[in-house]
Amino acid sequence: MRTRLLLGLLACVACQSPDSAPDEDETQLPGSDFEGPAFEFEQVSEDIYQARGTGNVAVGANAAIIINDDDVLVVDSHISPAAAAALINELRSITDKPVRYVINTHFHFDHAHGNQIYGADVQLIGHEFTREALSNGGSVGRTYQRFQEAMASQRGYVEGQEGITPTPPSTTLSERMTLFRGGREIRLLFLGRGHTGGDVVVHLPAESILIAGDLLLLGVPYMGDGFPDDWVETLEQLKALTFDVIIPGHGRPFSDRGKIDDLQGYLQDLWERTSEAYANGLTAVQASEQIDLSNHSDNYASVTGPGVPLPAVERIYELLEAEGAHE
Repeated sequence: MRTRLLLGLLACVACQSPDSAPDEDETQLPGSDFEGPAFEFEQVSEDIYQARGTGNVAVGANAAIIINDDDVLVVDSHISPAAAAALINELRSITDKPVRYVINTHFHFDHAHGNQIYGADVQLIGHEFTREALSNGGSVGRTYQRFQEAMASQRGYVEGQEGITPTPPSTTLSERMTLFRGGREIRLLFLGRGHTGGDVVVHLPAESILIAGDLLLLGVPYMGDGFPDDWVETLEQLKALTFDVIIPGHGRPFSDRGKIDDLQGYLQDLWERTSEAYANGLTAVQASEQIDLSNHSDNYASVTGPGVPLPAVERIYELLEAEGAHE
């Protein structure tokens, strides 16, 4: 895969067409006082890019950019209004077309807390589960709280969280939706529960590209709100799609479809060994310390010996307790 890396250059608001500007004055947004570009853009295919943070300001997650004949579709809106506004401004370095669609792959704060800057001329789209979570405080729930200490050290993060108003999608899907923008077909698909209860992937069949959110990464995904047992089957459904390039919510684009098998194997082992620890009466902390998945170290460099992330174990315990309550 040949890619071209472009640094996003911060354009002034006066240089933008009025209908492409953020709904809020980005110069007044908390956390917007930073120097240099917030993003770098990697061209994955013609008019398809991944936007990654440069580190000059906290952005949280990647975005995918799809430039259509008359407009732009953005996948995920980042960690704050300031980060979302910076993306819109820096898009001027690659296109002068207005953003008209924003897709939330899921409800987590690092992917959806920029939603509030978009006006009525932008269609916010996500799964029904994502709308419910963003409407009911899910994006500032336990996952948000867990990451606050780690995120606080990132430049501009604390300031950027001031005045956050979690904003849900205005348009939802339950299983699938297809957008036709000029000559491009854009498929939005819910294939089953995984990283959350409402993960949406964006499939571009003609370009053979999959925008996966956090459903599939090069590393081990966060599982604190996940459904690890369902996730295996969801990934199986993913295999039925035709794609050569995966644009993930964290990390660079990759082409190795074998990463689907790697994650399925890890999830299966994690579920089985955590279930065994639960049945044997171990606490979640004890299980987290003792479970050894180092047989997956060839696929995941972070897995080096006994010890797995506590949020993943706590989540599986929670699901097992719910199963027991319904038996």
